[in-house]
Amino acid sequence: MIIAGSVWRKATVTVVAVGGFVSLYEVTTLDSRYAARQAVLREATALPSPGARLAFSATAYCKGVTTASGVAVQSGIAAADPDLLPVGSVIELETADSRYNGIYAIMDTGPAVQGRHVDVYMWSCFEALRFGRQPVHLVVLRLGWSPHATTPTFMDRLFKSPEPPPLPARALPAFHTPQTH
Repeated sequence: MIIAGSVWRKATVTVVAVGGFVSLYEVTTLDSRYAARQAVLREATALPSPGARLAFSATAYCKGVTTASGVAVQSGIAAADPDLLPVGSVIELETADSRYNGIYAIMDTGPAVQGRHVDVYMWSCFEALRFGRQPVHLVVLRLGWSPHATTPTFMDRLFKSPEPPPLPARALPAFHTPQTH
């Protein structure tokens, strides 16, 4: 045995082993409570982006004829702060009461709708009052009017080939016209 014959080799192996154990002892493992706290913090502070699941508060409104975007008020429309969710955004709302879960288009704004808050349109004012203010989770399906601000589906990501880089611009040949005198 190579180690048994030398005191220096024994000491070196012992020091390396002790160093390895001490470094492993100092490692912090992430538990599920830490991961849950990070997920809640991300939901409460992250900026909206396609595919993001966010924590918001929600109320309901029932008055009005047209929205800020110019369309008539109807079920499936919500109002939001245009700095966070611009008009034309599409969200999936998840509430404690499953009757209000679904997909809504952000077509309205309002002076009372500021920050992480959405205001859902309801035809019945009694139902809107019963809805009250409640915490909700929403998933941003599209941010604004741009179709490119939509989360790609699994099939798009799986089968769509990457777009080729644009071709470099070439200088056009200069045409030289002979001058006549």
